[in-house]
Amino acid sequence: MSSANDTYEKELAFQADRRRATVEFIKIVSDLWYDKSIELVLFRNQLIDKNVSDIINLHEYAGEFVQKPISIFDSVEIAQAIHQIKLPPAKLDIGKLTYEYHLEDDKHDNVKSFVLNKLRGANKNEEIQPKDVVLYGFGRIGRLVARELMSKTGKGSQMRLRAIVTRGKITEDVLEKRASLLRGDSIHGEFSGTVITDLKKKALIINGTTVNIISANNPEDIDYTKLGIEDALVIDNTGAFRDKEALSRHLKSKGASKVLLTAPGKGVPNIVHGVNHTNYNPDQVDIFSAASCTTNAITPVLKAVEDSLGVVSGHLETIHAYTNDQNLVDNMHSKYRRGRAAALNMVITETGAGKAVSKALPSLEGKLTSNAIRVPVPNGSLAILKLELGNSTSKEGLNTLMKKYALEGDLVEQIKYSLNNELVSSDIVGSAQPSIYDSNATIVTENGKNAVLYIWYDNEYGYSHQVIRLAKYISKVRRYTYY
Repeated sequence: MSSANDTYEKELAFQADRRRATVEFIKIVSDLWYDKSIELVLFRNQLIDKNVSDIINLHEYAGEFVQKPISIFDSVEIAQAIHQIKLPPAKLDIGKLTYEYHLEDDKHDNVKSFVLNKLRGANKNEEIQPKDVVLYGFGRIGRLVARELMSKTGKGSQMRLRAIVTRGKITEDVLEKRASLLRGDSIHGEFSGTVITDLKKKALIINGTTVNIISANNPEDIDYTKLGIEDALVIDNTGAFRDKEALSRHLKSKGASKVLLTAPGKGVPNIVHGVNHTNYNPDQVDIFSAASCTTNAITPVLKAVEDSLGVVSGHLETIHAYTNDQNLVDNMHSKYRRGRAAALNMVITETGAGKAVSKALPSLEGKLTSNAIRVPVPNGSLAILKLELGNSTSKEGLNTLMKKYALEGDLVEQIKYSLNNELVSSDIVGSAQPSIYDSNATIVTENGKNAVLYIWYDNEYGYSHQVIRLAKYISKVRRYTYY
């Protein structure tokens, strides 16, 4: 009995030490961000504004992911070393650094020398100029982008949200309604900041920073320069302008220089960040499309499979959360079936994601068919890919391949590898990666030539992060990164 009590006391002491270390880690993460514009992530999972339990759980996931212990005590030591050295604004994966430190612990005298060696290329990074950003429209994606931009403003060394364009008269009541929708969200919870209205300025004061609210019916009528906004990136999330001609109207407004559409676009580059963004030089292209949430979910995984095994043909079925386009109760709708009550029915509808993939991956032109089923959940979707492979493999081989892409290479921001046997749609709400590969659900036929892959995605939050990644590329404010 005494032995059991001794063990229990030791467990309590360890938990207390671990939580104390986590509190110290959270402070270092905050200091690095607000003092030096250095953002730490843990295998691409965000750490800013996370609580103690969140941090501990992320470390547990990280250890299971790389099949080596990823200790909070090691993270604290490495974070302290990062804080001690001179670095430019950066985004650093402390999970990857900790993992590599254990692999190379016999090669370095101490943690600081290890960190200096790993980040030796950081100071060669070109200095970046902050970019003014305007949100044209303030719907689901617009508000999530605003949340992320404002919570990650830091010292303002990357993108600065300066204005939001809406329609209709700006009254105290309208401003408060806009503010209320930003403060609280039925799916994504409370905004981790402050939102105050200022009718005199016609602005929202978000985290103490003025964001102007502009009322306009036509993009070309706006003069952003009157508000001190210059050379701005306009992120259009209205859905009203979908082709090059219509989107070009933004460039006729004073103070705007680039446009990013948060939907598939016609006549403009459709980009899935991580897959084809480097094919287009922002010095030469002024209008970009971030494609669709489903295209962003499946394209990174398809690229990994195509590059490694080859894709002969395939079918995409997306089980998609209902959207604001559908009716709350049965009523007329311009499209078949979408008129039926969204929260009560599974609704078959079309998706262009299968064809859209080829805009980012031309080698898949004509190889994919696609369809969609809208289901009674407000957020959190699932893409099912049935593929005929060019080269045979096994479930273990395919999972090992996807795990490699999630751990290293150009798609680490896009692909999250799930080990969770109990994963359901609500679990992936709030995931910053657009593709969450469900390794336990993967099916490969006995001959190894056909596979079924299950890709989860937060069709709002994950997509919004892809929009922001692309926006940073267009604005040329990407920091030094170590993934």
